[in-house]
Amino acid sequence: MNRDSRKTQAEVLEFPHNAPNLASVETLSEGPRAHHEERKDFFIERNGERFAGTHLIIDLVGASRLDDLKHIEETLIRCVEVSKATLLHIHLHHFTPNGGVSGVAVLSESHISIHTWPEANYAALDVFMCGEAEPQNSIAVLQEAFGPSNIRVEELRRGKDMV
Repeated sequence: MNRDSRKTQAEVLEFPHNAPNLASVETLSEGPRAHHEERKDFFIERNGERFAGTHLIIDLVGASRLDDLKHIEETLIRCVEVSKATLLHIHLHHFTPNGGVSGVAVLSESHISIHTWPEANYAALDVFMCGEAEPQNSIAVLQEAFGPSNIRVEELRRGKDMV
């Protein structure tokens, strides 16, 4: 498994949205940090970095049950639960004849998407969450659910140095 096993707590910054008129709204010329006290956003502060959210790019290699629509739906729901996120909607599409699945779980905190190639025992997932959610917790759920021989995980801090 290629992932960072460090558990870190993130501080969430909340900015109330109480702009009285359009003159107080940030413009591109003012830069991304101008008037941030007038927005309501959930940015993260971790290890001296400020960013919008954690985006995990996950490849499952040598995985199974990638054509089982119900199993995939249950797995996505479990990923949402262990990540302490809020599920809004799940949409999955089952392709024929190979049985691959593409879909997304839309979250209050962003999304989890999945695309599977059962004929190649491969799945690609994006797990993007902001705020207090813990997207790294979904990795163990994916390991258990699909039993891959290898998991590759890349972590991106979206909006880093921009917010």
